Amino acid sequence: RPTGSTPTVTGDLTDPASLHDAVDGVDAVVFTHGTHGGEPGVRDVDYGGVRNVLTAIGPRPVRIALMTAIGVTVRDGAYNRSTRAHDWKRRAERLVRASGHPYTIVRPGWFDYNDDDQRQLHFLQGDTRRAGNASDGVIARSQIADVLVASLTSPAADRKTFELVAERGPAQPDLEPLFAALRPDVGLDGPADVDNQPIASEPTQVRLDLERLTGIAQP
Repeated sequence: RPTGSTPTVTGDLTDPASLHDAVDGVDAVVFTHGTHGGEPGVRDVDYGGVRNVLTAIGPRPVRIALMTAIGVTVRDGAYNRSTRAHDWKRRAERLVRASGHPYTIVRPGWFDYNDDDQRQLHFLQGDTRRAGNASDGVIARSQIADVLVASLTSPAADRKTFELVAERGPAQPDLEPLFAALRPDVGLDGPADVDNQPIASEPTQVRLDLERLTGIAQP
């Protein structure tokens, strides 16, 4: 919660004009947004919010931490079939990767399903846990926040995408070795992500957004 002289700016992720004051002069953005319900909300908030913030930031390089979800590449599950949430979150990831901004993309497991002794962090890649339930991995919200914030100042976390879960054991005091062990992104998807959402088959507006925002950040 903001205290003291910390300014609070009200904005609406679906209203680009309301976002300029929120990002004016910032050197980092942490996305933890999301919505519930059907595809229109996910499209307009989970994806559209990222697109609109990137547009509002413009060419000035800003460090970005984007939270999406474990299983984001699973397209044939019941949840994605009914909401297309994974598809739109993955499209948001691609906008961030293409933008030219320094970034980290974190795909956490199931929030707060962890036991008290499950605090040892594991960074995974390839999005291979695909059950669609808590067996895919669990993580405390507080630890998600720790990782997102730590990524903002870590050179080793730049241009990395990973799934975040906790296993039994104590939390590590230093996240740098975990960031450093990750493979960097080399394209529009994370390392070893399944190639099941080809750009050529994406909606026209998504392809136009991607074209417009590619390389928008200028060093």
